Amino acid sequence: MVMMGPPGGGAFGGPSASQSSANAGLPFGGVPSEMQEGADRILSREPEHPDPVFKFERLAARTSRLSLRSLFEKRLAIALWGLLLLAIETVTALLGPVLTQQGIDNGVMQQDRGALYKAVILFGIVIVVNGATSFWRQRWNGRLGENIMYDVRLELFSHYQRMGLDWYTSGKSGVLLSRMTSDVEALTLLVNEGFVNLVIQALTVSVVTIILFSYNPVLALLLLGLVLPPLILMTLWFREVSERGYSEVRDRIASVLADLSENLSGVRIIAALNRRRQNAEMHRTVVGGYFDANLYTARAGAIYGPVTEGIGIAAQAIVLLVGGWMVLDGSLQVGELTAFVLFVNTFFAPIQQMVQLYNTYQQGQSGLQKISDILSTEPSIAESPDASPLPPIEGQITFESVTFSYADGPEVLRSVDLSIAPGETFAFVGPTGAGKSTMAKLITRFYDPVSGVVSIDGIDLKEVSIDSLRTQLGVVPQEPFLFHGTIRDNVAFAKPDATDEEIAEAIAHVGLDDTVAQLADGVDTLVHERGVSLSAGERQLIALARAFISRPRVLVLDEATSSLDLRSEAQIESVLDGLLEGRTAVLIAHRLATAMKADRIAVLDEGQIVELGSHQELVQLGGRYSEMFETWASHSESDTQSSLNPLSD
Repeated sequence: MVMMGPPGGGAFGGPSASQSSANAGLPFGGVPSEMQEGADRILSREPEHPDPVFKFERLAARTSRLSLRSLFEKRLAIALWGLLLLAIETVTALLGPVLTQQGIDNGVMQQDRGALYKAVILFGIVIVVNGATSFWRQRWNGRLGENIMYDVRLELFSHYQRMGLDWYTSGKSGVLLSRMTSDVEALTLLVNEGFVNLVIQALTVSVVTIILFSYNPVLALLLLGLVLPPLILMTLWFREVSERGYSEVRDRIASVLADLSENLSGVRIIAALNRRRQNAEMHRTVVGGYFDANLYTARAGAIYGPVTEGIGIAAQAIVLLVGGWMVLDGSLQVGELTAFVLFVNTFFAPIQQMVQLYNTYQQGQSGLQKISDILSTEPSIAESPDASPLPPIEGQITFESVTFSYADGPEVLRSVDLSIAPGETFAFVGPTGAGKSTMAKLITRFYDPVSGVVSIDGIDLKEVSIDSLRTQLGVVPQEPFLFHGTIRDNVAFAKPDATDEEIAEAIAHVGLDDTVAQLADGVDTLVHERGVSLSAGERQLIALARAFISRPRVLVLDEATSSLDLRSEAQIESVLDGLLEGRTAVLIAHRLATAMKADRIAVLDEGQIVELGSHQELVQLGGRYSEMFETWASHSESDTQSSLNPLSD
């Protein structure tokens, strides 16, 4: 029995849970006992949330590119109401200078206390209306923005689930992570704050321009004539420079996250091979690229901001000078000049804010572009719109003239013809790169053949829905992936509605029941990230239990014992005898001990089946399998002698 605990020692041996957290920087798997009481108090105050309702559809891919307009299309009425509140807030905020002008000209200059009090009372009413409108607008638009980003996150994650394996092998996980984190956050900032503030400032500039012309058209034309040409030129320059800069920033942060993700995943190898200093230098170079990209955009903002601010100050001085001449000539009142100067300041304040808002806009647009590029990528394994559910299968697997290659690479399989009978245990053996694992990936439809047909019970896999196919298949990879959660969660991963009895049966079937029973929390024992608190054998047994619980008609084992020691392999082999019974089984075998269990064995070499038959038939044939068996037998005998004589050299 393989005991629950840390795997074997050595530089590459798995650490214990505590060692993993301390040395590898992995997230802690539970709440410390001294903090449990406080955590329980916090959880007791948490509101009850209904279970989320979400339906995943493989055919629900986006048919048009993601844009700011498309983000608001589903909630257009809500967005229009938010814009109305925004307009009221903006207009009431601009009534201050108007009431100031009325109070000076009609109250102070005319010595009319009633007019002055009236202006002050209206001022108070405007403040209350503006505050209330601002409160409701922020609540309304905040909820709107979060709902939109909720949809974007779900759509992006669903698209990740929809993509084929080739897409993941050609890209870095850190880059994909950056799309879900930094790019979505940049878009969130744009939708929740940047877009709303941009509308506020645009409305402010428009309303102020109208008010300026209503006060004095000559002075307004002078102001716009002096200000607009240099502002337009600077804005066009800044738009081009910042668009290029922020696109580079998004690419660089993706590189930073990709490098970070790779280093965290390989931290044991880095430590074991003493590569920490070199990897730190490499990461310094990657971060330096991100640093340079941010400096580029900062320099552009440092030029644009002071220049536009200088234009605004100069405009105020010119307005004060020309307006002062008009007051002296009697063509302009003091209150009107005061309001005009105040509005000039109000006119330039939004322009100054637009510098920062434009930065937010460019970052959000760049993030939106990156996300849209992801969503517009078509999955390589596409489900036909008229795909029919695969009926309950017997398990006959057929390859008809199947040829396959990865992307533009060389052919991995060439004109393969093969039929696996229902209930047959079939093994593929051969040298590395012969195409063994590719055969398994075609059966599970992780890939489609370049030419030829792969079918189950005579039905082409391309004609059936992917869900109905994979619910009848069980897959156990060479490196079983365990998720952060309990043993129960991982065993029931393929069947979330599994009962306690079904989980217990699956665990007992793979021989882990006694081991699990000795744990304090039993099946509720926490499995840390990637199963680092378990041995390799225990991880593989849980993976086998996970495959067993869904009762698949076809079971695919891709070198399920190649990474195990002899003791763990022997235990897995004994478990397989029960798992393979009564179902079609496809074994990708690295060790011949697994292949020998098969009813028939196919020897693959250079993408073709060169030998086919039972173990005894192939040994008697005296071909490649016979040579492999003799080599394996001699090595097994040597390993056995070494274990019996541990002190022998």
